[in-house]
Amino acid sequence: MAGQHDIRTPHMTRGDGDRLPPAVVRAVSCPVCGESLTQSPTALRCPAGHSFDIARQGYVNFLGARPRTPLADSTEMATARSEFLAAGHYAALADNLAALVARLVPGGGLVVDAGAGTGYYLAVVLDHLTEAVGLALDSSTAGLRRAARAHSRAAAIGWDVWQPWPLRTGSAAAILNVFAPRNPDEFHRVLAPEGALAVVTPTRAHLAELRAWVDLLGIQEDKLDQVDTALAGRFRLVDRAPLSVELALDADDVRRLVQMGPNAHHLDRGDRRARLAALHGSVEVTASFVLSAYRPVH
Repeated sequence: MAGQHDIRTPHMTRGDGDRLPPAVVRAVSCPVCGESLTQSPTALRCPAGHSFDIARQGYVNFLGARPRTPLADSTEMATARSEFLAAGHYAALADNLAALVARLVPGGGLVVDAGAGTGYYLAVVLDHLTEAVGLALDSSTAGLRRAARAHSRAAAIGWDVWQPWPLRTGSAAAILNVFAPRNPDEFHRVLAPEGALAVVTPTRAHLAELRAWVDLLGIQEDKLDQVDTALAGRFRLVDRAPLSVELALDADDVRRLVQMGPNAHHLDRGDRRARLAALHGSVEVTASFVLSAYRPVH
């Protein structure tokens, strides 16, 4: 139920020192030269000698010294996201997304979550696709630490999804894009011909009650049209469904909800932070999404 803790069976998670799933290693390529990679206990290496350490938490950062994207999740944002999602408030979205992907990609293969955050949605999808493996791509180190442990069949790699991906052409059975940047060229290149792209976008009604109270960032009225236009020529729409959930949130969860997304970068504008701090009691909030599925056009 919305607003209660998620009581689903916990995901099998990767622990410190666990190796990356071999299917993920086969799919990724060296971000420097494009060669294949092999896994040692502590690193991924290519034949040319480029090496990428596997962090203690289990993720691999391909970004190296490259500058992070300016909107990458901070530690505070990742913590807020992890706590809010763990409470089950968006469980209905995760379950509907997983069911959609399972219908379109019923077998195994690689599921790539582009802009994965903490890996929450990827983990739920992998629970539904028991033969699949997952790869979380994100530029936030704080998010990667959590995504690397989100599921026993998932790995996490630090990368800027706006750039060409360090993945082999046609290597993904499915790509997830949940409130994250979209790279249509790489979606199309990396996705297998029979694969599926699942995109989640907010509607104008999403968190409307909070936007009126805290003056949150607005949502474009033509959001879906923008997505379809960006994907036109490379993808065809095969499924689209709205999802609306009424949430009863306490003040702390409201603060987590605001602090886990792009609004966190704008809290010092006006009196937004003061308004958040003044919240007390329970707040009724509408979470409103559209789930869209696409097949690649070849």
